[in-house]
Amino acid sequence: MLSRRIRVTGAPEAPLRAALAALRARLGVPEGFPPEVGEEAERAAKSPPPQSYDATDLPFFTLDPPGSPDLDQATHLSRRGTGYRVRYAIADVAAFVAPGGALDAEAQRRVNTLYFPDERVPLHPAVLSEDAASLLPGRTRPAVLWTIDLDAEGRALAVEVRRALVRSRARLDYAGAQRAIDAGTAEEPVALLREIGRARERQEAARGGISLTVPEQEITERDHTYALSYRAPLPAEAWNAQLSLLTGMAAADLMLARGTGILRTLPPAPDGAVARLRRTARALGIDWPHHVPYSAVISALDPRVPHHAAFLQECTTLLRGAGYTVFRDGALPAITTHAAMAAPYTHCTAPLRRLADRYALELSLSAASNDPPPDWVLAALDTLPHRMADGAQRASTVEHESIDIVAAALLKDRVGEIFDACVVDLDDHHPDVGTVQLASPAVLGRVEGPDLPLGDPLRVRLVKASPGSAGSSGSPGTAKPLFIPA
Repeated sequence: MLSRRIRVTGAPEAPLRAALAALRARLGVPEGFPPEVGEEAERAAKSPPPQSYDATDLPFFTLDPPGSPDLDQATHLSRRGTGYRVRYAIADVAAFVAPGGALDAEAQRRVNTLYFPDERVPLHPAVLSEDAASLLPGRTRPAVLWTIDLDAEGRALAVEVRRALVRSRARLDYAGAQRAIDAGTAEEPVALLREIGRARERQEAARGGISLTVPEQEITERDHTYALSYRAPLPAEAWNAQLSLLTGMAAADLMLARGTGILRTLPPAPDGAVARLRRTARALGIDWPHHVPYSAVISALDPRVPHHAAFLQECTTLLRGAGYTVFRDGALPAITTHAAMAAPYTHCTAPLRRLADRYALELSLSAASNDPPPDWVLAALDTLPHRMADGAQRASTVEHESIDIVAAALLKDRVGEIFDACVVDLDDHHPDVGTVQLASPAVLGRVEGPDLPLGDPLRVRLVKASPGSAGSSGSPGTAKPLFIPA
């Protein structure tokens, strides 16, 4: 599942840069790696352990945003009778990270890569995440290689996972791959992405799952002002995501069958969250009849339409409550499924950027080979969900406060103007304080006033928009633009 992403292009002016830097400082985000971590990473990069299985004859390709240096996955797709064979190689981070070492300790502290609008803060040093462990083209790399056979309808028939050496032949970006697929010029291992991706999308719909095509918000700076736009994901991005989801579900099934593992679970969205989303839909002019489930509404939206894009951004709130659930020795948890997947699922395809994936891969390998999991994996299982929850909370804070800061930058020159909006939420303890969704630009703000009409149209006046206020005050959320009823 995708999270909300926001990116600033151009040269952000000083107040915005300063506010984002202050946010990093307040959250204790490290600026670099300690010397002992860097030294251990350098040593590990020079001598990864050998792998007995050589799959370098397969012409894998990677598919990522342009310029991505940390390439977690490489893919090879082929036909198999009337069905398909998906080979999915995942960077073998455990081949480089010694349990209990300085590198491991730093990863345990960071938990995941953090994405700010102006930069990212990586989980692992660049010598690994952007070089020795990254599945770069033309380089032989250790990987955890999944082989998943599908029938003609895209249903999984057989799963195999093992360590291997792989070599990517091509580094593709989404736009280039989409053009080649649409033009009919893509070679079969790439051209099959559409066929297999669509088959998996149909399987997802049949089981009641949902994939959000969350657009990327882009803030463009020009002449000291900002403009908001949305970049709609390409179909190739959704097809590629289906391969990741397929692998995560295969890993979950392996671990459940063995009785020890870690799952990514999500209960059904509470009624209150869906009600809030309905109010947001009303504010943005999205037609949502009461008898229609939100999955049907989402599937009908076009992320290239700005108010649809804004609504899809808000749909990510329904993913709140997702967490990591561990189990062992055959004692399965009460909840084993992820509501958005409508199936058991785990995170295992991004170990360069997410700590839990390294453990899920080891558990999957052990389950597939019928061997006991490594001691270092079992020792971490009980504390890993709490560690990941802390990391997720930090990432959520980065996301929401970055959005507030950038929204303030977007509106900073419009103080005093009146906007069409809708109150989408009220503070439980202070009913004269709420959250307002603007119709245009489609951003959120704080609103203060008596008798706020929850869910109804409202015209509001902007009274404050200061991107630097969060950093200067030191209190969370104070950069959010402030409105009063007009």
